[in-house]
Amino acid sequence: MENKERPRLFALDIGTRSVVGLVGEREGLHTRILGYERQEHHTRSMMDGQIHDVQEVSRILASVKERLEESYGTLTQVSIAAAGRALCTIRSEAEIETNLKGPLSTDDVRTLELAAIQTAQQQLSTSKTVKDPTDYYCVGYSVLHYSLDDTQLSSLVGQTGKNARVELIATFLPRQVIDSLQTAVQQAGMEIATLTLEPIAAINVLIPPTMRHLNLTLVDVGAGTSDVAITRDGTVIGYGMVPSAGDEITEAISQQYLLDFNVAEEVKRSLNEQKEVRFQDILGLEQVLPSAQITEAILPQVTQLANDIAAQILELNAEPPQAVLLVGGGSLTPQLPQALAQALNMPPARVAIRRPDMVQEIMDIPEALHAPDAITPLGILKLASGNLLHFVHVTLNDRPLRLFNLGQLTVADALLVAGFDIRALKGRPGLGITVTVNGQKHFLPGSAGAPGTLALNGQPATVSDLLHDEDTLTAIAGAIGSTPQVTLADLADLPSELSCSINGRSHIFQPVVTINQEPASVQTVLKDRDVVAYSFPPTLRQVLKQAGHEENDFHFRYFINGQERTYTVWPEFFVGQDAATLETQVSDGAVIRIVAKQTPKLEDVLGLRDTSTHIQVQFNGAACKVPTCRLRLHVDGRAAQPGEDAPDGSHIEFQLTEALTPIISDVLLAAEFDAMKLPLGKINILCNNCEAELTTPVKNGDAIRIESEPLPTSRL
Repeated sequence: MENKERPRLFALDIGTRSVVGLVGEREGLHTRILGYERQEHHTRSMMDGQIHDVQEVSRILASVKERLEESYGTLTQVSIAAAGRALCTIRSEAEIETNLKGPLSTDDVRTLELAAIQTAQQQLSTSKTVKDPTDYYCVGYSVLHYSLDDTQLSSLVGQTGKNARVELIATFLPRQVIDSLQTAVQQAGMEIATLTLEPIAAINVLIPPTMRHLNLTLVDVGAGTSDVAITRDGTVIGYGMVPSAGDEITEAISQQYLLDFNVAEEVKRSLNEQKEVRFQDILGLEQVLPSAQITEAILPQVTQLANDIAAQILELNAEPPQAVLLVGGGSLTPQLPQALAQALNMPPARVAIRRPDMVQEIMDIPEALHAPDAITPLGILKLASGNLLHFVHVTLNDRPLRLFNLGQLTVADALLVAGFDIRALKGRPGLGITVTVNGQKHFLPGSAGAPGTLALNGQPATVSDLLHDEDTLTAIAGAIGSTPQVTLADLADLPSELSCSINGRSHIFQPVVTINQEPASVQTVLKDRDVVAYSFPPTLRQVLKQAGHEENDFHFRYFINGQERTYTVWPEFFVGQDAATLETQVSDGAVIRIVAKQTPKLEDVLGLRDTSTHIQVQFNGAACKVPTCRLRLHVDGRAAQPGEDAPDGSHIEFQLTEALTPIISDVLLAAEFDAMKLPLGKINILCNNCEAELTTPVKNGDAIRIESEPLPTSRL
């Protein structure tokens, strides 16, 4: 008789700190372990149970696989488990009518369970507690209760009745977690055969169904996460996750003693085995410290981890359980059991670290695996041959999809996993727009869309059609209707046009339009949430602008000492017979006149005033302007005086000396005084009736006089 080789079972526990691989084979109802391999990550390629460096994790997986293949042949199908980060659990139920058709089979019960899982999927799709329900996968479930005709039973197989019912907890993980695991496994040359959740795997090893009537809590303390599972009344009632674990303690040691993270990890592992720990810090200093001293230093972090775990347990269980079972490498953290017992207000003896000393259905467990961190990999191997959720491969629009086979997968399930909006098949109407016109809101709907197409293996399909492995789907979204293209002219019943005359010429005016306070026209296409305001020109300024009279028309342009400048000479405005300003309101039929002013003077353009260039004095009783500055002025190359006109476009060159203090001789020069016209005699100079000289300074308002005193008559 030919001895047929039994198929190999291959399980990988992909942890935050290490990867454990197990190879086994089925022997009847048991699994025999053939070999194992453990390798640690060289870098922190995983954190909090999530892959951060896919390439590095894949390299470790491939190395573990290759080492095991040296002894046990090719290993391509692997069973794995995901950590509970971002875990989402949903409680659901399903019911079927059996109508006394005969004893229920295993397949019947399986169909009932899958119907409940689909109900959980539907609940998740409408959940408001997760950001994107379509990005979640179902990774496992636990049955809470079976009932037949309202009678609770431990099993439905072989039972006969009218109505069968199941209540279960379905567990979902984000697509990112699953996809990163899948990518790492594929790059290592393997395919995922089964996938479960780490606490599901652990609880199947440590808490068999015969113990689940007790209210027990299993806590798998890894490096990155602490996964929680709770049993009561014969079943698993909940799963949870705490995003902190052993790495927080390692980090605390690293910070306290200035250690490389890997060195700190070695120190942590030594605390329970050695009374003293020797290490070298990043400064190269050798230290030997009592383990108790280090344990005392990290006690605050251990207490915080215990409090976090306790909070999760109480959230799921509402009260302290009867006992807490700690597994995982992080469970060996010094003082963690005691701190957790205190946080839960439980007797310390009720919180204990457990090792896989005896596991039902698994034989030949190596001595090296009799450790808390071996619980999960043993659980993955135990479940590897079970009836877990397997993948179904389908193609949607040439994109390959891997769906968990829930028994009654439909086209809608594939569209949901792919992120295809089912509503898009109907062809969505175009987006409508809402605009506000002069304070009144208007809603303008978009046009209707055209329906899309859906085909399964080349044939027309509906979203309710069932899927099978290797099916091909084609989904084409319907055409989206168009957004309305409207203008203000399309929306508003605009009043009649406004007309007026300017300097005898008639003008017709259009409304002044702003959209979102920016200038626009009645033909501007409106967008959603636009705020539109329109009116006819309310002021003379706006009327003149629309009529082509820009403010620049009242500007004179000059080039002064080589620099371009403008000088505004506002004309006089009249509306009817009344003088007006640019802000004067204008009504329909208004008669507008613009009276231009004369060309400005040079002194106006240059800002030259008598007070800045002259002083005013009295000379011999007459007013006289006495220059205080010397002015050099040329217009278009010719000498000019400040009082002359300044034609538009002139090139002006001028130079003004700094202010001087004039003297009486300057007054005489300004007054064009001719001393030869005085009678012969003695000349007297008076300033404000006081004797003065030609060099006497004068100021504004002074009175200067020059008198001639006749010479005395000579006697003969």
